[in-house]
Amino acid sequence: MFQRCHSRAALLRWATTLLCVASLAANLAAYLQTQPLSASLLLLQLVAMLGVGWHLRHWARSISLRPAELADRMLKVQESERQRLSRELHDDIGQLLTAAKLQVDWLQRRVPTELQTHCSTLRSTLDHTLSNVRDVSAILNPRQLASLGLEASLRAHLLRTLESSDVHWSLECQQRLGGISDEVAMAAFRITQEAVTNMLRHAQAHNLVIRLQRTPAGLALSIHDDGCGFVPAQDPAYAGQRGMAGMLERATALQGSLTITSQPGQGTQINALFPWPPRSQERARTPSSDDL
Repeated sequence: MFQRCHSRAALLRWATTLLCVASLAANLAAYLQTQPLSASLLLLQLVAMLGVGWHLRHWARSISLRPAELADRMLKVQESERQRLSRELHDDIGQLLTAAKLQVDWLQRRVPTELQTHCSTLRSTLDHTLSNVRDVSAILNPRQLASLGLEASLRAHLLRTLESSDVHWSLECQQRLGGISDEVAMAAFRITQEAVTNMLRHAQAHNLVIRLQRTPAGLALSIHDDGCGFVPAQDPAYAGQRGMAGMLERATALQGSLTITSQPGQGTQINALFPWPPRSQERARTPSSDDL
């Protein structure tokens, strides 16, 4: 299909080029012979100009779509790389750490009594390291999204991430989230993940509220904390706010929207909306009996 479209575009370019050359040659011949322009020559020029205009419009449209296509491609590459790293952590490093634990167990049964404490400390360190590796692997590639769904995956992530913090959090979802595409679920998960990470690093917040809601327009995600707040940049990528820029890219890649409202000392509010696909819009406007 792509080759057919590509060959058709090439044929149109060659046809437009030939029309322009023919028009130029005819104009030159008429000029040298000092003859008035005929109707056929004017028609030829008109067709050539229409062809040039079509190509200019087509190229302008292609150029305007390139940033969105590039952002979408970068997100796909990023997710693919995260999945690869997650597999390497879980399979390779996880297996090596498990093998090391087995070796320590074997040694602990055979070493003198005075070395038992050192073996226990080493085994505890390996247990802690293996747990951290599994946590990082789960963050890089949340496999539970496909099996558990968005709400359960977010809840598990919040439990794991905020377990050792003093933040009081809640995840509010009064409706079933079935029928949400994998792309939307991943985008909502990653945006929440980034927002929670930023809150822990910079906000010094005590409370966090996350809401998921099915609306007629699409899936709405709201993230609010009572931290120290900041001044959002109009262009996060230019201002060096990579996390905010990444959240915005994920929303716009799905034709959604994302707004960040924050002021110093007044916390931060992040609202994202992911529109339904055209076939799901009518169904989304009609409340399901499961949602009541």
